Amino acid sequence: MTDQNQTHGFADSDGHFRRKPSAFRSHISSDPTSDFPAQKDRYVLYLSWGCPWAHRTNIVRTLKALENIIELVVLDPDLGPDGWFFSGRLGTAERDPRYGFTLLRELYRKADPEYTGRCTVPVLWDTQRETIVNNESSEIIQMMYTEFDHLLLPAHVRELELNHHPGGGGGFFYPVHPRAEIDAFNEWVYHKISNGVYKTGFATTQAAYEENVYPLFQALDLVEARLRQQEPLPYLFGDHITDADIRLYTTICRFDVAYYGIFRCNLKMIRHDYPLIDRWYRRLYHDDTERTRGAFKKTTFFDIAPKPPTSPTQPQHTPNPDSIRAKFHGFALPVKVLTDFGLEDPAEKSSWSLPRIVHVRIRPIARVSDLLICLVGDLEFRVQEELVDIV
Repeated sequence: MTDQNQTHGFADSDGHFRRKPSAFRSHISSDPTSDFPAQKDRYVLYLSWGCPWAHRTNIVRTLKALENIIELVVLDPDLGPDGWFFSGRLGTAERDPRYGFTLLRELYRKADPEYTGRCTVPVLWDTQRETIVNNESSEIIQMMYTEFDHLLLPAHVRELELNHHPGGGGGFFYPVHPRAEIDAFNEWVYHKISNGVYKTGFATTQAAYEENVYPLFQALDLVEARLRQQEPLPYLFGDHITDADIRLYTTICRFDVAYYGIFRCNLKMIRHDYPLIDRWYRRLYHDDTERTRGAFKKTTFFDIAPKPPTSPTQPQHTPNPDSIRAKFHGFALPVKVLTDFGLEDPAEKSSWSLPRIVHVRIRPIARVSDLLICLVGDLEFRVQEELVDIV
């Protein structure tokens, strides 16, 4: 879940984007008598590095050391006119290694020749039954948390984890004890933040845009407050990384480099306006301990992020062609594209800026026809008025 080619331009008549539910919802189980028993080399995870929902599954596959149990097939990070596709670009697969397909849609139709719905990533594929097990990221990661453990851990280690894990017997990242709270938090984050950026970016009326952009930032304010209240505990639910951290991470790591400019989610920036979220995010990214196996950094690829415009005259590539006026507190102009995609380690710097786009705050000083005249230090910029809506 999600396929951007299937969502942009598909808002409802009132201008609001409403995500459709995933279609394939079967479950892999550690029970050997189940329809889809957990077995080594039986299942394939299809994903694109560009999709935040698929990114979750790649993180958990790495966290749980499932690389030698669940095969990975990576599609192109961008979307073509026919949806997700194979290209061989940037280290991705040239075509489906099993069937020779060039489009993800062909895999969906192999699973169900009558299928006409959205062809989204991630996809969890069963090579024995030649069908899609599941294409809902939240359910795929829950399977990965526990159902393959018998293939990873000796019996005595499984018993110790079951009896002595701080959260009970639900797996390290999805423990039983705070699970109800984690589930409630995840549901709230989904509606307000992770899907909130899409409801904002894909809105096709000004009213729909504004109805979603403000709750998005109110929710980010609350996450910042949550992290502040529980300092010095480092994660959303205390000392341990949980499902909640994993799910929110894939939105936050894309926020400044993609959602801020392209989806007009630009009331604030993570790096400038949310210092505790920023620190939490960097801590996850740089954690290469045995506990995480470097899963966050290994699966995060800033070089495939969509590029905001690098000058006031460059067209803004956006999934929303309906002249939505972005809301700013002031506004930020991207003025330089960097080639270094490294992130400073939080242990080395207490304040940092995510590489790729350097933003500077600019101040409008006059209006001439349809131009805003703005100052950046001693430099003057003339910015087309329709690019901004000063509030």
